[in-house]
Amino acid sequence: MSNLQEQINAARDYIQARTKIKPEIALVLGSGLGGLVDEIEIDAEFPYNEIPNFHVSTVHGHAGKLVLGKLFGREVVVMQGRLHYYEGHPMTAVIFPTRVMHALGAETFVVTNAAGGLNPEFRPGDVMLISDHINMMGTNALIGPNEESIGPRFPDMTHTYTPELQQLALRVAEQEQVALQQGVYVAWSGPTFETPAERRFLRIIGGDAVGMSTVPEVTAARHAGMRILGFSAITNVATGAADQPPDDHLEVLEVALVAGKKLVRLLRAILQA
Repeated sequence: MSNLQEQINAARDYIQARTKIKPEIALVLGSGLGGLVDEIEIDAEFPYNEIPNFHVSTVHGHAGKLVLGKLFGREVVVMQGRLHYYEGHPMTAVIFPTRVMHALGAETFVVTNAAGGLNPEFRPGDVMLISDHINMMGTNALIGPNEESIGPRFPDMTHTYTPELQQLALRVAEQEQVALQQGVYVAWSGPTFETPAERRFLRIIGGDAVGMSTVPEVTAARHAGMRILGFSAITNVATGAADQPPDDHLEVLEVALVAGKKLVRLLRAILQA
């Protein structure tokens, strides 16, 4: 057994010894979106610093807890706040929680984030269904020795975001009368917001929204063979236009709360379906 697998097993065993929940769905809640935890019938929760081999999130707006319980009738494991590459964590640490949630039994991975709107049709407060992504972080989460017990050396990324789950999300959004944008998410390493020229470039290459997370975790989930569904809360205009106002992280969090209310409605109906 590899050292990585031993670390995953240690975290899994620590959690399993303290909860009766056997999660089928894993959720990652991005900046300002942690309020969904209020809807969970919590069985157990763990600050990241209590879990063996977990690193700790340092970003304002991220609680840094792993929560297990029932959400809208489904047993779930939820990351209330994530780890970011720009915090200085190695990619192995950024994706470690995803691997632990899979080891706990979760086969479906639902990821949310706060993102800037590259698409000029998007407005702050919109919710975007992620149809695909572009990795502009300068590295890949799977670089290094491959863990064969988790997945293949060269994972296929053709249908990373599960088409059936995307269709379900679109049907639910129509039923719930929630306007749902669709588009390509671009991952940027951060921690600086993008320059106007960079944003125009990202739009040219096919991006609709840009953020500083998600792609590493999604890559790890895909490597493990999980079904994946992703949403971006559009928090600010990021078109790179000459009249674009400066970016402010606190304003991003405030707008994420607006989009978060829409996401709660969507996720409630999606999980029930």
